[in-house]
Amino acid sequence: MNIIITGASKGLGRAVAEKFAAHGYDLFLCSRDQRALTAAVQQLGQRYPAITIRSKTADLAQKDQALEFGQWVLESGATIDVLVNNAGQFIPGSVHDEDEGVLEQLMAVNLYSAYRLTRTLLPAMIRRKSGHIFNMCSVASLKAYPNGGAYSISKFALAGFSANLREEMKAFGIKVTTVYPGAAYTDSWAGSGVDPQRIMEAGDIADMVWAAAGLSPQATVEEILLRPQLGDL
Repeated sequence: MNIIITGASKGLGRAVAEKFAAHGYDLFLCSRDQRALTAAVQQLGQRYPAITIRSKTADLAQKDQALEFGQWVLESGATIDVLVNNAGQFIPGSVHDEDEGVLEQLMAVNLYSAYRLTRTLLPAMIRRKSGHIFNMCSVASLKAYPNGGAYSISKFALAGFSANLREEMKAFGIKVTTVYPGAAYTDSWAGSGVDPQRIMEAGDIADMVWAAAGLSPQATVEEILLRPQLGDL
């Protein structure tokens, strides 16, 4: 079994990679951070020597690199059992005063990367009539909040993509799950002053993705919504 994870060098992507590796999945990982990706692959390889880990540095906000990564996966000949569109970026700001170009940048990272990679891999999945796609959205996909700006807009768009894809893929036996995580402690929270006990662990999201991926072919978890026990920050 194989899983493709974007934005896999750290954070939620890394946690998902760890969870599936522990259950014997072979990994296809990408990240734009070559150093972090290399370190993640080395650590995962040491912990799970029985699996195969393939990795490729790619900035999926760039159309050519997103398409190239997808072709690289296809050329391996591996089946696409699970795809986790996790690559993303957060830039705080408000619509009325954020820097020019922020919306374009976040749409490219948070939406177009998933759209282009999925479209590249779908023909092979449709031919097999199987596979499971997870789109890593956010609670910012559901509710606007102060300083959300272009980030929230892009995540609303990703949720729309995921909802449409779910409807389209029903007939082909391909599952689509939209994931809406609240605040989970990752490297991006380090030094922020937020108590790690106040928010979720990255592994919590990975556990839910794993559970959803393990259901029978007759069942699909359409949405996963997780928040810290005390609510959003």
